[in-house]
Amino acid sequence: MSAGAEDADRMPARLTELLIDASAQAISATSGHAGGVYLRSRTPGLLRLAVLAGLPGPLFRPWWRLHADSPFPVADAFRLGVRVVLPNATEAMRRYPQFAAGLPFPFGSLYVPVTGAARTYGVLTVLRPTASDTAEVVEGVDRMEGLAQELGAALERLDDDRGAPPVVWDDEPLCVRPPASVRRPQRAGSFTWDPATGAAVLDEPLRALLGLARPGGGPGTLHALTRALAPDDGHRIDAALRQTAGGLPPPLPLHVRTADGAPLLVELWRPQGAPAVGGALRGTVRDPSSGTVADAAADLLPDGVLCMDRLGTVVYANRRAAELLGRPRARLHGHSLWEALPWLDQAAYEDHLRGALLSAEPVRFHVRRPPDGSRRSTPQPYEGDWLAVSVHPGPDLLTVALRPANRVADASAGPPPAPGAPEAVPHADAPAPALAAGTAPVYRPIVLAVALTEAVTARQVSAVVVRELLPAFGGRRLAIYLLQERHLHLAWETGFPPGFLAPFEGVALDARLPGVETLTSGRPLFFDSMQALATAYPGIPLDATEGARAFLPLIASGRPVGSCILGFDRARSFGTEERTVLTALAGVIAQAMERARRYESETALARGLQRALLPRRLPAHPLLETAGRYLPGTQGMDVGGDWYDVVASGDGMALVIGDVQGHGVQAAATMGQLRSAVRAFALGDRPPDEVLSGVNHLLTDLDPGLFASCCYLRLDPATGRVHAARAGHPPPLLRHPDGRTEALDLPGGVVLGVDPGARYPLTEFRAEPGAVLALYTDGLVERPGTDIDEGITALGRALARTGAPGSRPGGRSLAGIADRLIVTARHTTDRPDDIALLLATRRRPGDHR
Repeated sequence: MSAGAEDADRMPARLTELLIDASAQAISATSGHAGGVYLRSRTPGLLRLAVLAGLPGPLFRPWWRLHADSPFPVADAFRLGVRVVLPNATEAMRRYPQFAAGLPFPFGSLYVPVTGAARTYGVLTVLRPTASDTAEVVEGVDRMEGLAQELGAALERLDDDRGAPPVVWDDEPLCVRPPASVRRPQRAGSFTWDPATGAAVLDEPLRALLGLARPGGGPGTLHALTRALAPDDGHRIDAALRQTAGGLPPPLPLHVRTADGAPLLVELWRPQGAPAVGGALRGTVRDPSSGTVADAAADLLPDGVLCMDRLGTVVYANRRAAELLGRPRARLHGHSLWEALPWLDQAAYEDHLRGALLSAEPVRFHVRRPPDGSRRSTPQPYEGDWLAVSVHPGPDLLTVALRPANRVADASAGPPPAPGAPEAVPHADAPAPALAAGTAPVYRPIVLAVALTEAVTARQVSAVVVRELLPAFGGRRLAIYLLQERHLHLAWETGFPPGFLAPFEGVALDARLPGVETLTSGRPLFFDSMQALATAYPGIPLDATEGARAFLPLIASGRPVGSCILGFDRARSFGTEERTVLTALAGVIAQAMERARRYESETALARGLQRALLPRRLPAHPLLETAGRYLPGTQGMDVGGDWYDVVASGDGMALVIGDVQGHGVQAAATMGQLRSAVRAFALGDRPPDEVLSGVNHLLTDLDPGLFASCCYLRLDPATGRVHAARAGHPPPLLRHPDGRTEALDLPGGVVLGVDPGARYPLTEFRAEPGAVLALYTDGLVERPGTDIDEGITALGRALARTGAPGSRPGGRSLAGIADRLIVTARHTTDRPDDIALLLATRRRPGDHR
């Protein structure tokens, strides 16, 4: 293997070590409780979470990927190269409402770009307790900025190594534990063993339990694992692993001893969904000694007590917790909460756990346990299907208290609460009060509504729904149908097998299909399994053998818009609260779709109006060649008030370019009025200063609430004399026949429509044959964050490089020069403003092209 290949192999390990260390130091420097690093990916514009320290990855999956243009603080820090400080939830809501609505919990957050000398690699971020203002955290942010600079320099050295892969991240995030505020002895840990490769990976708690140095928990061998666990009994662990990998049931927990004689309990199990033969195996290792006074006291409590670290791994459970959860303690210790209790994988419960992890406040809610058979529990006099849960967060651990919900005392208040209901705290001697309706998932429609404010087309609305709705509810498939002439047409789909939805395209409203009937009845339809769907609609084609489906009507202000189909990979139930939230979300989607359709109709009208107002062709003259180009902006309605025109004026030709403030139908209509007025004055052979004064009076009298800039030139093609006037418009450019290019310093007046008495000075200059005059609007030269003079200078350089128009070899046509000047803008997807360009050049007598 070459040295370069060896460096490439070492690079990922070195990269993860740098990212983990930077995250840990940033958390300590800012008194944070969680943090991580976003890195650029191979997908242009996409940032991926590379390291997440102090939070369980599955709970924060919707934030694993962010686009650099999204309205989030991470994206701004990366794109703009500035640090973003959000000391509290109030500031986050003011500056980033979509981010704050998605995580509506009291916490502060800090974001610093990770940059090298030539490029930005990502963003270092920390989540911390809330602060009253920025001044409280500025010292920590300064230290964090120094860490980000050191990380950027280290990543640049990695990036510059010849033969090493580029510094990007395209995998799931590494979830690691933050620096502990108080070092506690580890009592449980876990490992993974892959029989196909022989690789064994130990998590950090297990390495701490075994007293191993921290090399990042990287893969080792089975022999090294068994030697570390039990030098004398390693053969028993080896045999048990290989038998389980071969398809036999996992053996009973193995009692082994370490090299110093300490007892350990080893339990093997297959992860959910893993194949029975040959798949990776998980192992839990724990210290079975529980002789402490605290443990003995906790086992006497009538309530369940559970402790987990900030990555969601259970590190302690008392006897009562095991009974209430229907799991032996061996199946809780060392397992993640979601591995031990898969029925907690519901959106409402995840919301509460996120709140506990991000804030310092206790969280209380109720959970519904699965039916008997999937849990084991000892019946109690007042025990039912519900548990009251209290989560008390700390810097390193979360303590969870569990007790049965008192169904007898609650019976008079009605049915049991929906998942996510907050717990009322009763008097010690009073019966449990009625359980209130849950509020945690209520913000989901708010999150979607905030995100939809920036979506203006049906396609953009659909993209936002996919991005926000699927991760929130764990869905894998989504289809949106829109109603048009009493037929449903597919507007967007993701996750369905190729071609599966084709037979449903254009179905009529009398078809007996759930996607049709949910719209015609106005009622959402929920199916907990594919079998339930097939029973309700015999013969309907199914895209999977398992999974749940939700069919939601899209109805806006009583008008049918379409239907939305949400699909899941496995069977599941839809609770009352979840059905309510999904129905509310469908209403938000319907309103956005209806608004998008009206917007698209208005856009089509405005575009048609604009096309009708712009000249279809420019007038010909034997001694003058002209070329015009127009590009609409890509934000808003894609139409605006930019225009250009060429008008015969006496024995000369008038060259006009203008820009009405704003976008949309009103801007286009005002542009049409101004263009007509300019043409009328030009046909009367008025001088440029009188033309602009007359148009200014007209716009002031019309009072449309808009103003406009304009540049008017009257050129005599025979002599080259040019008379010009300017109203708040960028100066024209003149490329001389020898290639020298300059911005003409024409004195000008204020924009049109502001001061009815404004004057517009008249300027005279001469254009030689072969010279090129360039008139343009500010959309071609103005960019956010840069001075417009820099853009004008850059346009002048580009014009100089195009060469003089002519028929000689190397000469370009004027149309070719125009295309070359706007080629970059044409391929830019984010054009905040319209662009108009008008070029003119004098022909020499006898020059025919």
